Amino acid sequence: MAKVAPSEDAIDRYDPAAIEPRWADEWERVDLYRAREDSPKPKYYCLDMFPYPSGDLHMGHLEAFTGGDVIARYKWMRGFNVLHPIGWDAFGLPAENAAIARRIHPKEWTYANIEQQARSFKRIGMSFDWSRNFNTCDPDFYRWTQWLFLKFHEAGMAYRRSVAVNWCPHDKTVLANEQVVNGRCERCGTAVTKRNFPSWFLRESDYAQRLLDGLDELPGWSDHIKTIQRNWIGRSEGADVVFTIDGRDESIEVFTTRPDTLWGATFMVLAPEHPLAHALVHGTPREAAFAEYLERVKARTEIDRLALGKRKEGLDSGARAINPVNGEHIPIWVADYVLLEYGTGAIMAVPAHDERDGEFARQEGLPIREVIRPKEGAVDVQSEPYVGDGFMVNSGPFDGTPTPGGIPKVIDWLEEQGLGTRSVRYRLRDWNISRQRYWGCPIPMILCDKDGEVPVAMGELPVLLPDLEDYSPTDSGQSPLAKKTDWVNVTCPACGGPARRETDTFDTFVDSSWYFFRYAGPTAEAWADREKVEYWMPADHYTGGITHATGHLIYSRFFTKVLHDVGLISFDEPYPELLNQGMVIMGGSAMSKSRGNLVTPGEIVGRYGADCARVTMLFAGPFEADVDWRFNTAIAKLMMLTNEIADARDASDADLGEAVGALVRMLNPMAPFISQELWLRLGTEGYVQRADWPVADPALIKVDHVTMVVQVSGKVRDKIDVPADIGEEQMKERALASDKVRAHIDGREVVKTVIVPPKLVNLVVR
Repeated sequence: MAKVAPSEDAIDRYDPAAIEPRWADEWERVDLYRAREDSPKPKYYCLDMFPYPSGDLHMGHLEAFTGGDVIARYKWMRGFNVLHPIGWDAFGLPAENAAIARRIHPKEWTYANIEQQARSFKRIGMSFDWSRNFNTCDPDFYRWTQWLFLKFHEAGMAYRRSVAVNWCPHDKTVLANEQVVNGRCERCGTAVTKRNFPSWFLRESDYAQRLLDGLDELPGWSDHIKTIQRNWIGRSEGADVVFTIDGRDESIEVFTTRPDTLWGATFMVLAPEHPLAHALVHGTPREAAFAEYLERVKARTEIDRLALGKRKEGLDSGARAINPVNGEHIPIWVADYVLLEYGTGAIMAVPAHDERDGEFARQEGLPIREVIRPKEGAVDVQSEPYVGDGFMVNSGPFDGTPTPGGIPKVIDWLEEQGLGTRSVRYRLRDWNISRQRYWGCPIPMILCDKDGEVPVAMGELPVLLPDLEDYSPTDSGQSPLAKKTDWVNVTCPACGGPARRETDTFDTFVDSSWYFFRYAGPTAEAWADREKVEYWMPADHYTGGITHATGHLIYSRFFTKVLHDVGLISFDEPYPELLNQGMVIMGGSAMSKSRGNLVTPGEIVGRYGADCARVTMLFAGPFEADVDWRFNTAIAKLMMLTNEIADARDASDADLGEAVGALVRMLNPMAPFISQELWLRLGTEGYVQRADWPVADPALIKVDHVTMVVQVSGKVRDKIDVPADIGEEQMKERALASDKVRAHIDGREVVKTVIVPPKLVNLVVR
């Protein structure tokens, strides 16, 4: 480095306003954090979830990005070649809604915020490689988003169909299932309704089992996150059973995890949106009533339709199905508590052993038949369903068979009789990637009345997002792009006839499903440089919020598996280690721009400096309780070392210098500015970031004896000097032999002994 003098006005006083910007400029000038593929050091890809540029950074950003920055800086000092990039998730609703509220164009708002966030990141000392920075709204990036979509389409992984989709009346756009939480839009909280739209989907459900299996290959993910994903993917084992319809050629297939209750199916229920529901009432006196009923159902949220204790609304179709196991003719109802998206959209109703079926049967006066009886006692299934284990009754050849152990036997019998087949189903659905909003990546497809959906030629990418003066969302469900007729109307590449562009834009999660590849291998010639991607990926560490567990963290895993299968990469998991930070709370709510409860880092940095803000945030508590990155503990240890150095009045200058040098180096990941200033004041050349991490000599820290604390029910009763290598049994003996301890346990029962070798014994008494 060039010779840099210490700050002249800060010999006895640390002035962050003078010192920190100076070092930030110096690091940027020398490109200190640029990653290189030709380094002989082992690589370490430290990845942070990139931010939305919908405003300035807030304290939640500071927590999230400081955690990743500490890890990156630590790895630099431990001898790794570190890639620590940054970019912006610049398309999508957050930026567009903020722009609408301020009556400016999303592009203007987005780029202004990117500039502001970049300044803030530099001011708080982030060790980013700025040479790899990009924004997803740049054509140089979204050209390759479009290219990847066409590769998915080419592989049969993308399709378009008209379907009832989740609709947010406030944001006026379709939502993926993962963006609906308890029947409401995850962003604005509006109750979600259903509307029919032609939409583009990716076949995510084809990868359900691989997404499940892959979780076992992610040792660096918390069990909590993996459980959330397993539940979301939702593997269920059971049987597919076909019920024929009396007097008609159609049949109804149901999937059930409880085929042992088939003999208790006394009616069937179709989701109101099921194609067969209308067919059964078509041309009958019930048709008009069904049409009115369907309109009422469309206005209800899923949470209302599924809620227990609420009156269910249904309609008897008049048709009858034949129960394949006993030949009984049972009524086919249409009811709102069955959803088309789950299973087959049709159920066999077993009111004696299912709460919703039981509620509906009692409401409509439908028969209830017990087929599972508890092993002990009795339950009146006419008044409440029995959902526990027991043995089968009223079940023909299976009477007396214990359940759930009888389930596989029933499935075997169904297959032998040709009445059903063993089956596995998943809760995970295909990903709806169409959005009826302006500020997004255009979908590179052309719609032709003759040739259907025709891909834009790869050589004509990117399909640029046109400028619009009026980009507000529409109530009709059409994208604002539909108003740009000179952009929409084109010639079909297949037949040369008139055609129109797809006017929906991609869900912004499409961009974030692959952005980390672009960091690893930036190039103008391809979606990513394959050689560089193979060098850096999979990412060694990923930091981000748990709120993305069923969204981005599944989408990006799915994307990576497809990219592997089409031959673009050699691996199929993007990041084996995941660290989920907590949320910064303000006024009882997680801090976010949409809630208007922000405190910006700039306010803290302006008063106390960036290092103070960083260390305060890291010291506030464990970054995430399930992982080893205990930043608050590390800071506490550095405080202890500082006190030890201050008390070492008899130490030699050489020993003090070595101790202070080690302290400064260990402080650097958390407080990069003051540590760099102190490093220079110690008379050391170069950047502390490039110094080696201190290595402890075990021989020097080995002790022969330690102080063992003895507690009785959590209260300290004695402290005993013991050998450092003492065993647990000896610790217990020494504790029980103490007169001070005996005074508190004599005449009482020791119900539990907690031992932490070699320093603690806690005797729990009563």
